[in-house]
Amino acid sequence: MLVSAFLLGLLGSFHCVGMCGPIAFMLPVDRTNHVKKVSQIAIYHIGRLLTYSLIGLVFGLIGRSLYLFGFQQQLSIAIGIIMILMVLIPQKTFNKYNFSKPIYGGISKVKYWLGSAMKKKSLDTFLTIGFLNGFLPCGLVYMAVFAAIAGGNALNGSLYMVVFGMGTIPLMTTAIYLSNFLKGNARQRIQQIIPVFVVIIGALFILRGLGLGIPYLSPAPIHEAISSGIECH
Repeated sequence: MLVSAFLLGLLGSFHCVGMCGPIAFMLPVDRTNHVKKVSQIAIYHIGRLLTYSLIGLVFGLIGRSLYLFGFQQQLSIAIGIIMILMVLIPQKTFNKYNFSKPIYGGISKVKYWLGSAMKKKSLDTFLTIGFLNGFLPCGLVYMAVFAAIAGGNALNGSLYMVVFGMGTIPLMTTAIYLSNFLKGNARQRIQQIIPVFVVIIGALFILRGLGLGIPYLSPAPIHEAISSGIECH
């Protein structure tokens, strides 16, 4: 599943550039000193990864509590279905119900703090910008969060989100250096691939939740595996 996390971040970063690209373009990096610029960009990414790891930790704990109540398989199936529905349901439907409205106040504060941080150029500022950037709402991040919940514990949830964040680094870094590096049909085609890949990931979560006894892909439930081991003896 970690491979899916990286690929989701890598492909999804084409969407991220559209959402967070303006922040990347306006980073107050030192464009006269290459070494300093690279270090500033690296610290910015570390800030984003730190946020993703914390988000994964929190939602991984939620997944852990559901796991303890025996809902791990049902949770995996439910998350797979949600991911597929988020692709199939038209965007205007989500906009109509405006699910993110309750957190608008928090988002406004994050944007205000980001604006203040953008006026500084110290190394810790880039960590702050990256950290705050990670809290901005994004559909691909939401999907990664669902996957983190399905991880079943805090470590898996945090690791999934970090790997997802690492997948976004190549394209976000390119966006900082070249604001117009990808345009036209190429970008449009890649944007069309993203929903297909999300559906595939959703199907894999459903398959995993079904517990068909397929190693790594759809392992049998733990209680069944234990029962089988006892019978063998």
